[in-house]
Amino acid sequence: MDVFSRTFLPAASEAGLAMQTASRHMPVFRRCVGSGDATILVTRCSRPDRPVTVDYLLLLTHRRLVVTRQTRVLHRLRLHLNTELRELSHVTWSPDPRLHSVELAATAIDGIRERFLIRTQHPKQVWQLDAVLNHAFRSRVRSARPRVVATVAEAPTATRPAAFQPAVAR
Repeated sequence: MDVFSRTFLPAASEAGLAMQTASRHMPVFRRCVGSGDATILVTRCSRPDRPVTVDYLLLLTHRRLVVTRQTRVLHRLRLHLNTELRELSHVTWSPDPRLHSVELAATAIDGIRERFLIRTQHPKQVWQLDAVLNHAFRSRVRSARPRVVATVAEAPTATRPAAFQPAVAR
């Protein structure tokens, strides 16, 4: 069993998803996520800016964010969002323990601002979700700094030998 399968099923059961729902979405997620990528979060979510309630399922791994939606009438699965975390910009989330929810917003690489509302059962789960999102997105920002492997620069003039000094005409 690969890393994705070992971590997806426990995360789905922790989110309270029925095994039938998790197994329906698993092939779509498997096409988007590598077998060595561990699942951090699986949860149901909705779009706060859409009046019609559509079922969305959000998958967050260490590298990717994948969101699928299921149509109401025919129950077909559609891929809504599939992106690497480093391609997201302006990622924000706002936990609201009074409403037992967290609103997650991010701008995708195509410039479209995506907003998702994740509802929880208890206020304690809001703070757990906040910690997971903080770990996924804040630690990614810190580690995204470019590494300097080598630099090419001129040697300082003070260390040059006198034989290589330019001649000055008098």
